[in-house]
Amino acid sequence: MRYFMAFSYFGREYHGWQRQPNAITIQQVMEDSLSTLLNQKIELVGAGRTDAGVHAKEMFAHFDVTEIPSLEDLKHRLNAFLPADIALRFIQEVPSQAHARFDALSRTYEYWLVNHKDPFLKDGAHYVSKALDVYAMNTAAAYLLEFTNFKCFSKSNSDVRTFNCRIDEAFWTQNGQQLIFTIKADRFLRNMVRAIVGTLLDIGRGRIAVEDVKTIIKSEDRSKAGASVPAKGLYLTKIEYPEKILNFHG
Repeated sequence: MRYFMAFSYFGREYHGWQRQPNAITIQQVMEDSLSTLLNQKIELVGAGRTDAGVHAKEMFAHFDVTEIPSLEDLKHRLNAFLPADIALRFIQEVPSQAHARFDALSRTYEYWLVNHKDPFLKDGAHYVSKALDVYAMNTAAAYLLEFTNFKCFSKSNSDVRTFNCRIDEAFWTQNGQQLIFTIKADRFLRNMVRAIVGTLLDIGRGRIAVEDVKTIIKSEDRSKAGASVPAKGLYLTKIEYPEKILNFHG
């Protein structure tokens, strides 16, 4: 039977989602924990990859196993077993062909900035001391929706079949002294959000003009875009699936 898991994690201590030979990752910790509790080898297929230091408020993965008698009991046992910076939200049975990665309709990320020194957000937000032109940054962010090829924001030498993404939302909101960038798309390239934020910060600081973001995107050249901002401010906040998957009753 196939099951979906929804969970959250604070990524500071991990080298991203995907299992690696010489580094601790979210996938490794969760697979090892599940394998121990279920007394069989469990392999998780994640909805995507997050890089080292990136956080997730909502991440999904699926796995196959014989029927689990009590999902609620497994949830409580797994949360007790996992470290404090990983939390399981729910486990549910899904159709046998459901896929955590390929069936995702959209993914939403947030990037957190603070413009004052905050010891409580030192590992969860990027500190920017100088004032930013948020209006200009929002104007430039809106231009992202006019394009589909985002090679200029992709990590160099990325091995992907296409650099096309459909961005549905991209905007900044001010919450007191915290500034949050929200972006929603059908898929993201490696390092894409952090490169976009770095470019928009260049606009907010007046280093480049608002219209320059169009020229940068059309160039398809990573060196033309801004520097990537630190991973600690990036959060995967939402993944959407077809109703038939998450409302499935087996």
